[in-house]
Amino acid sequence: MPFLNHWYILLLILIIVLIIYGPGKLPEVGGAIGKAMREFRRATSDLQDEFKKSASEPNRDSGTPTDQPATDVKSTTDTKA
Repeated sequence: MPFLNHWYILLLILIIVLIIYGPGKLPEVGGAIGKAMREFRRATSDLQDEFKKSASEPNRDSGTPTDQPATDVKSTTDTKA
């Protein structure tokens, strides 16, 4: 983890949060932060699963042309005399 090298920054942040919210509100703030982190992780994993699922499924409904040439298309310049 990149923050382990800078432990004093985490300590400073914790002291500032303690000063702002006080010791009574600190468990609520921690719970709210934990809940937000869980929701964020869940949303990112759901999004990654959707990307993986859409990448693994063939694209059938897109209406894109296939690699085969169209043989029944007639041009306005095609004339048979």
